[in-house]
Amino acid sequence: MNRIIQIKDRKIGENCGCYVIAEMSANHAGHIERAIEIIHAAKASGADCIKLQTYTPDTMTIDCDKEYFHISQGTWQGESLYKLYQKAYTPWEWHGKLKEEADKVGLDFLSTPFDKTSVDFLENLGVNAYKVASFELTDIPLIKYIASKGKPIIMSTGMGTLGEVEEAINAVASQNNNNLCILKCSSSYPAVPEDMNLRTMNNLYETFGVPVGLSDHSMGSIGAVTAVALGATVIEKHFCLSREIENPDALFSMEPGEFKEMVDDIRTAERALGRVTYQLSEREQANRTFRRSIFVVKDIKKGEVFTEENIRVIRPAHGLPPKEYEGILKRVAIRDIERGTPLEWGMIN
Repeated sequence: MNRIIQIKDRKIGENCGCYVIAEMSANHAGHIERAIEIIHAAKASGADCIKLQTYTPDTMTIDCDKEYFHISQGTWQGESLYKLYQKAYTPWEWHGKLKEEADKVGLDFLSTPFDKTSVDFLENLGVNAYKVASFELTDIPLIKYIASKGKPIIMSTGMGTLGEVEEAINAVASQNNNNLCILKCSSSYPAVPEDMNLRTMNNLYETFGVPVGLSDHSMGSIGAVTAVALGATVIEKHFCLSREIENPDALFSMEPGEFKEMVDDIRTAERALGRVTYQLSEREQANRTFRRSIFVVKDIKKGEVFTEENIRVIRPAHGLPPKEYEGILKRVAIRDIERGTPLEWGMIN
């Protein structure tokens, strides 16, 4: 597997800068005009990519009232799967227009397919990469089909055991596709910090040698910024115009101002991480003068002995370095020295 992948002209991996995905999902609430507005707002908020989900209720499940098809807990408690997907899906006839709009404003366009027909549809649309959702991590036939298209893949691993993650990665590799990024994900909506276990990202990187990141369903930006500090190369966040616009994803989505603040914090964190170096910045160099050094603190006459009473280690750093202090004690001044003078070798016998 490659340690760096590329989507269009953007490299993703270590030292490439974090790739930030705005997940639209159901936040259009059934209106293409709102979907277009979300694309523009995501661009203005600093996203690198807009992501959709490509399915219909019938490609996801069946319309059936048996108990297996009803959600009994969590954000969507009481919904049937079929009716939930009816509310949440993005009509396929919108995709071309939304991709055009993303291209126009300079956002990458990404989508999650959920069956072979949606993969074929996205191929005809000319997508540059694919996303695999956490719930499809174990759908090995689908992962193989997506991988067979030779495009980069970003794959969420929520709920996955280490063995299941390995099986999914092997499925991608079996199609001679080495362009994969895997995302740590807590598949609860919203996710809570104690379930996120962000250190797992580093273990995924060490184990599989692919770029890693975070699909973040938690509230706020602290999870995302922390993930970047730990090495995340991709952050995915649900994005909405307002959580007041009712839809299945609104509760755990970020509004534009919040998203922009998160991206700004990510970029600040990246600058702060920097690189391994002991070279001083200009600001540090200027402040070296405020280190400590040896100063004369009482007037000293020629021939007088240096003692703890007449010389001290104090700020600033214009005199001899503190490491010389003990060696100077009990030596003799070769001239008169006024209080407040930085001590120099030329003053010492």
